[in-house]
Amino acid sequence: MGGSRVQVNKAHKTRFSSKSSRNIHKTSLQDKSRIAKSERNVGKGARAARLQRNKMLRDQKRAAILKEKRASSGSASPPRVIVLFGLSASVNLNSVAEDLLRLLSPEVTGAGHSTVCSSEYRLRATVSVLQAPHGDLVASMEMAKVADLIAFVASASSFCEESTSYYIDSFGSQCLSVFRSLGLPSTVVLIRDLPTDLKKKQESKKMCISGLSSEFPEDCKFYPADTKDELHKFMWLFKEQRLTVPHWRNRRPYLMSQKVDVVADDRNSGKCTLLLDGYLRAHSLSASQLVHVSGAGDFQLCKIEILKDPFPLNARKEKDAMESDETHEVEVIRSLVPDPLKQEPLLVENVPDPLAGEQTWPTEAEMAEADQNQRQKKLRKRTLPRGTSEYQAAWIVDDTDEEDSDSDNGGDDDDGMVLDQVESGLTGQERTNNFDLDDDQASLNLRYSDDETENDSVMMEGENMTREQIEDEIKKIKEAHAEDEEYPDEVDTPFDVPARKRFAKFRGLKSFRTSSWDPKESLPPEYARIFAFDNFARTQKHVLKKALEIEQGNMDDCVPASSYVRLHIKEVPVGIAYRLCEIAKTTPLITSGLFQHESKMSVLHFSIKKHDSYRDPIKTKEELVFHVGFRQFVVRPIFSTDSMNSDKHKMERFLHAGRFSMASIYAPITFPPLPLIVLKSAEGVAPAVAAVGSLRSIDPDRIILKKIILTGYPQRVSKLKASVRYMFHSPEDVRWFKPVEVWTKCGRRGRVKEPVGTHGAMKCVFNGILQQHDTVCMSLYKRAYPKWPEHRFPILDA
Repeated sequence: MGGSRVQVNKAHKTRFSSKSSRNIHKTSLQDKSRIAKSERNVGKGARAARLQRNKMLRDQKRAAILKEKRASSGSASPPRVIVLFGLSASVNLNSVAEDLLRLLSPEVTGAGHSTVCSSEYRLRATVSVLQAPHGDLVASMEMAKVADLIAFVASASSFCEESTSYYIDSFGSQCLSVFRSLGLPSTVVLIRDLPTDLKKKQESKKMCISGLSSEFPEDCKFYPADTKDELHKFMWLFKEQRLTVPHWRNRRPYLMSQKVDVVADDRNSGKCTLLLDGYLRAHSLSASQLVHVSGAGDFQLCKIEILKDPFPLNARKEKDAMESDETHEVEVIRSLVPDPLKQEPLLVENVPDPLAGEQTWPTEAEMAEADQNQRQKKLRKRTLPRGTSEYQAAWIVDDTDEEDSDSDNGGDDDDGMVLDQVESGLTGQERTNNFDLDDDQASLNLRYSDDETENDSVMMEGENMTREQIEDEIKKIKEAHAEDEEYPDEVDTPFDVPARKRFAKFRGLKSFRTSSWDPKESLPPEYARIFAFDNFARTQKHVLKKALEIEQGNMDDCVPASSYVRLHIKEVPVGIAYRLCEIAKTTPLITSGLFQHESKMSVLHFSIKKHDSYRDPIKTKEELVFHVGFRQFVVRPIFSTDSMNSDKHKMERFLHAGRFSMASIYAPITFPPLPLIVLKSAEGVAPAVAAVGSLRSIDPDRIILKKIILTGYPQRVSKLKASVRYMFHSPEDVRWFKPVEVWTKCGRRGRVKEPVGTHGAMKCVFNGILQQHDTVCMSLYKRAYPKWPEHRFPILDA
């Protein structure tokens, strides 16, 4: 055998290989680093920094949550707003409100819109009760906008046949969908009318929760609310609950008025000063800011008074408040008056300068430049139709059509189409052009040409038909092709008005996606009254940053949040002020602060979708009421598609159900994001929810094009050529629209070659063989704008 091998055993596995490593936790840091192996310290600094950073983030989140909890539940916080909403008509909200108020404060009797102070729960709660929820949609929406907690009240004994749920009726389901669109705050469900028997009570409660759980968020809690102990459990959990509110509501200061008063203005007979008392919430309010009174409009402040809190938690303060109530005096702690130099002006519309476009005498440099440009134009030779003016030539694209080289017609001596030109632009040579051939001769030339053969036609000879017969035949054709009338843009060419006059504002586009359209061209007079931004995103960022700096700067003219204040709103029309006093008795009156520029008119675009419960058609430019956050506008929008791959968007004549569309309106500027609720009201009928959505952008340069389709029908077809009629009724119209491309519903594309006869028939050439039953179409476009509203705020309708 070879040499013997030495046995080598593995080292014994032990946690501590020596006494020094066993006692390393007892040594100092210096000795520990000396004893420990060097490779174990690799990356120790990075790990320590990572742990330190995670600890810092946890501490910051914990401090933010603690600060938010103290701000919402501390003695200096404003009262929490609890809104009770009955899911069905059988729910008795009065009894629920009375039980809650009696639980919070035994001295309170009766229900309603009241504020109580509870020393037992260390809590102030404002309980708003919907006395008549059915039909009072606007009041429900206004309460939901300011609610810290919405308590939906369901009756275990209710049965609603018209709804999908046994416990929610149609109005409750509609309001619930509106609340979701606005953004639900913290929600709970209170179950009433449970049986007294314990076993039946548990079964009924489980059935109610099972039927309602799909309608509410996952974190929504269900509480029985028949006895005092059950309400006590709910209130104790509500006191400790961290409330969540919609993001859009926390961006602006707002006030829910608890008292409304009017003071006459001696200097202005038609105006007055509106006084609103309430707790300021979310953010601090500057006396120089503009405010929006919900439904009434935007106004300036003449003064803000910080009042003594009428509902303090301290017993001594309660005694002082009672004494002040006995003397009917409100103690004013501090008054803030806006600085005239810093106050935001109430600027709504832009005042156009009538002399802005005034012609002035040109300078020598401008005349020399014009001469040089004219010489360059003469050097560039362009083949244009005969009789084309310079304005018309500006619309003719330089590139040539490939089909022109393949066709056998000259085409150089035909007339072009510019739809912005009126009929007087036609020259005498065009009117006496070589197209007044005899009808039979034209038909003969078409029939016996070299490359054409006659096809049987189901139509009558159009030259010998009267107008009534033509209209009857067009009607029969459209009825026969009812399945092809899925295009909503088809229009008929009128008999009594020439098409070149009727559609003078329309033009053709080579490609809807790639053809250019100047957004500043031929703007309506309303565009002189609106405001636009060079970069709206940058402006919004700057405005929000400035508002944050003013709030954090603790300026002298700012009122901190959670203060009980009185707003003096100046120059309010007397009729509107007294109407607001009537509304405030049943509905909370909301006043919100506005950022810079938010009173100026512009063009706003909303992404909206028709509500599932609304069945009537919604036509474009129809008067609607837009609820955008805290603000309300009366508008007349136009609807359009949202083309992601094009700078042009097609106008829609109606708001179609089942898909999103864009609604464009003239309205005051509002910085997104904000939810949208669209209401439509009719005479004698309560407003109904027509659509929901959100604010997308503010852009006056968004191009919305109205599309029309002129249709004609083949009379004779021969391979790639066809004689088409009923699209126009005169040869002059055919020559006018000749440059526009035509297409068919079966996918062919072509062009107009020449008119045939005197009744508007025309010869067309296509890129494929045309079917006899096909329909020839011509697409024309013009830019569409929303309609300027006659009045901007819904309070004027009342």
